[in-house]
Amino acid sequence: MPLEKLNGCELPATADFHVHLRDAEMMELVTPTIRSGGANTVYVMPNLIPPITTVQAALDYKDRLQKIEPKVNFLMSLYLHTDITAATVVEAKKAGITGIKSYPAGVTTNSSSGVIDYEQFFPIFEEMEKQDLLLNLHGESPPTPGSDVTVLNAEERFLPTLLMLHKRFPQLRIVLEHCTTRKALKAVEQCGPKVAATITAHHLFLTVDDVVGDPFCYCKPVAKTPMDRDALLRATVSGNPKYFFGTDSAPHPAIAKRGGSDGMSKAAAGVFTQPYATQIVLSALEEGIEQGVIHEDDVTEEKLRHFLSAFGRTFYQENDKTSERIVIRKGDDVVTDSLTAGAFEVVPFRRGQKTWSVKWK
Repeated sequence: MPLEKLNGCELPATADFHVHLRDAEMMELVTPTIRSGGANTVYVMPNLIPPITTVQAALDYKDRLQKIEPKVNFLMSLYLHTDITAATVVEAKKAGITGIKSYPAGVTTNSSSGVIDYEQFFPIFEEMEKQDLLLNLHGESPPTPGSDVTVLNAEERFLPTLLMLHKRFPQLRIVLEHCTTRKALKAVEQCGPKVAATITAHHLFLTVDDVVGDPFCYCKPVAKTPMDRDALLRATVSGNPKYFFGTDSAPHPAIAKRGGSDGMSKAAAGVFTQPYATQIVLSALEEGIEQGVIHEDDVTEEKLRHFLSAFGRTFYQENDKTSERIVIRKGDDVVTDSLTAGAFEVVPFRRGQKTWSVKWK
C-alpha cells in the first residue's frame, strides 16, 4: 500500500497560507473545522463584502475569528484597493498585518473591486517593500472585450505581470497563489528567493475534465491538464522551498454551487477542503504514486514537514510558538457529505471518499 511507511507518523502542525473563512453564519460554520484538517496557523483572505481595506477592519475580523477558535493563529491580510495608501501599509505593519492580497478585477469570488491597472499601485508596492509586507497575487488576467483570455489561459497570461513586479520590486516578498500550471511553476523558479508559490490540496487531484459537470470541483483558477496536475505533484515533493501549502479552501452554500435556488445562475467558484486539508494532500500523493507520477521514495517525513509547514512558515517569517504536533494515520475515515448551519449546507471536496486521519498529539 502506498505510504504505509508514514502510517502513524508525527508531524508539526500544518500551516495553511491561503484560506477563506467568510463572515457571519458561514464563518461560524467553517472556522471550527480548521484544526480538523491538522492546521493551527492560517492566512486569511480579505475578500469579504465589503472587502477588508483598513487595518481596523482586519483586526476586528481577526477578533471575530479568534472568539470562535482561540487555538488557531490567524494571520490577516488587506485587500488591494484604491483606498489603501502608503500610510495604510505602515499602519498595517505596526499592527501585525501580514500582507496585502491582489485580485484582478472580476476574476473570482468578491473581486469586483479588484485591480485593473497595477502601475497605479506602484507607490503602495514600494512602501510594502520597505515595510517587508507580503504581496499575495491571484495570478489570473481578467478577460476583456475582444481578447482571447479564457479560464484555461488566464494564469499563463498573468505571468508577465508577476515577472514585471518582481523585477521592479526585487525585495518585495511575493506569493503567486494557487498555481495550476507547469508554466506558473517555471515562472516562480525564474524569480529570486523573494518569490514563492502556494499549491492547493484539490489541484493535486483535479484536471479540467473533473471540473466539467461537477460544480463542487469548480474553482478559480480552474484545474488544467493532467500534465499540469502532475507537475504540481512533483513540485509538492521536490523539496524546493519556493513551494508550500495554501488550500484556497473556499466554502459556498451548496445551493450556490448548484446554480442558485432556480438552478439558472452560474455556479460559485470555490472548493471547500478545510476540514481535511492535510488528509487530502496525503491522499493525492498516494494517488500520484499509484499512477506513477511520483515515486514512493519521493514522499518522506521531511518533505511533508517542509511542504505542509516549514517552508511556508519560513517565507512568512511566522514560527509556530506552540510546537503542536499531529499524527497521521491510514484508515477508514470518510469525508463527510456535508456540513450544515441553519438553512444552508456546505459540501466538502471528495465527499463520501476514504481519507487519512489526523489526530492532535
